[in-house]
Amino acid sequence: MRVSHFSAALVAMLVGYGASVALLLAAAAAVGATPEQTISWVAAVSVAKGLGSAGLSAWARVPMVLAWSTPGAALIAATTGVGIEAAAGAFLLAGALVALTGVVPVMGRAVRAIPQAVASAMLAGVLLPFVMGVARYGTAEPWIVLPLLAVFLLTRLWNPLYAVLATLLVGLVLGWSPPETVRLEALPFTFVRPVFEPSVLIGLGLPLYLVTMASQNLPGFAVMSAHGYAPPVNAALVATGLGSALIAPLGAHTFNMAAITAAICMGDDVDPDRTRRWRVGVVYGALWVVMGWLTPVVLPAMLALPPAVVGTVAGLALIPALTGALAGGMADEPRRFAAILTFATTASGVAAFGIGAAFWGLLAGLLALGLDRLKAR
Repeated sequence: MRVSHFSAALVAMLVGYGASVALLLAAAAAVGATPEQTISWVAAVSVAKGLGSAGLSAWARVPMVLAWSTPGAALIAATTGVGIEAAAGAFLLAGALVALTGVVPVMGRAVRAIPQAVASAMLAGVLLPFVMGVARYGTAEPWIVLPLLAVFLLTRLWNPLYAVLATLLVGLVLGWSPPETVRLEALPFTFVRPVFEPSVLIGLGLPLYLVTMASQNLPGFAVMSAHGYAPPVNAALVATGLGSALIAPLGAHTFNMAAITAAICMGDDVDPDRTRRWRVGVVYGALWVVMGWLTPVVLPAMLALPPAVVGTVAGLALIPALTGALAGGMADEPRRFAAILTFATTASGVAAFGIGAAFWGLLAGLLALGLDRLKAR
């Protein structure tokens, strides 16, 4: 082990946590999770991805860096009228579909067959309301939002990687209030009985699976390939899919391959010998297991934050993801109309027959592409 193995893993863990934990809180609030269920959610997904990272890295001898699905959390936070039990059923379905993708080749081909422009536009439509929320909070509570925005912009000039983490820390200082009770538990989990409602499975479970695959797993594998590693794709999909399905009854959503935090753990500065960088994945996993166990201590302070702090941090954290999604959606000119239709439908938040806007946006885009192809023929 080298000191750089620990430092890279620690930075990746802190960046991953600070950049998106506010979004998990928004997702938990959207499905009506109690504080105990929210703690269980964050603790379960933290421990699961920690064990997955360490186990896959030690087994494959390559740095396998996993993360919770940030776009998935945004998708959950954008839902309305869904309870935590029905959401848990959707999480279980999404995890099972990811695992099946690693086993059934035709499923992998089906996901890859969805045009990148449409998938990116759907993601952009999910993310847009959160980024726009920064402006709404800024007009309602400028004394909170403007200092956070200043910290974000100034830190971004120095190092964009730490901009969200610094903003979250300042938000904790501005809005922190001591929680009434804090205690460390051996197993900080709460059981949530999954309920399988067809409309929620279609409107949340299926889009969660597609977002996790298209916006997290595929870019995560691409990052590994760009650093000269041959990712064990099938094994990773089965492990993360089954792991996500197992933690769904604890109220937790999917986890998957990481992209940005993975790049932190794979550079030459981590270890000149690329065959030894898999050890960073083991350290990274161990740190996440510890962070998951500490959730009952860490998370109550964040649960006590004002909504303006949580909404602002989440919105700022999603700007890079929204930028990439918009660029991906508009880059393919022949499919740009379908992408715009997908984006507008998803961003509208419309729900029909109890099914959320992400599904209808995807359906609208695919329908437009089908008609274009029919015309061409």
